[in-house]
Amino acid sequence: MATLSGFYADNDGAVINKDEDAVLSYQLVWSDWLPAGDTLTSSTWAVEAITGDTDPLAITGNSNTTTATTVSISGGTIGNIYKLYNTIGTDLSNTDRRHFRVKIQERTL
Repeated sequence: MATLSGFYADNDGAVINKDEDAVLSYQLVWSDWLPAGDTLTSSTWAVEAITGDTDPLAITGNSNTTTATTVSISGGTIGNIYKLYNTIGTDLSNTDRRHFRVKIQERTL
């Protein structure tokens, strides 16, 4: 299973809060899920669209190592909760897809 840092869990899974003006990167570490000797070879990210969204969450960067994937995101409309999907491929031809949610809210100190 992928491991997460900085997220909280609710009844629907992992969530992270993001300010609409923030440009942030998030990482999924897949090493606990990968079988011995297997490594990541590809990673793609996608945001589930919300109909009528005037400022949708946008993917601004995507990278991976042999054990982790990273996505950079920006934007989002206050009050919306977006599903952010990560699909990976491995050296041993395994594939998997996981998602977490990003809740857009104004954040203060």
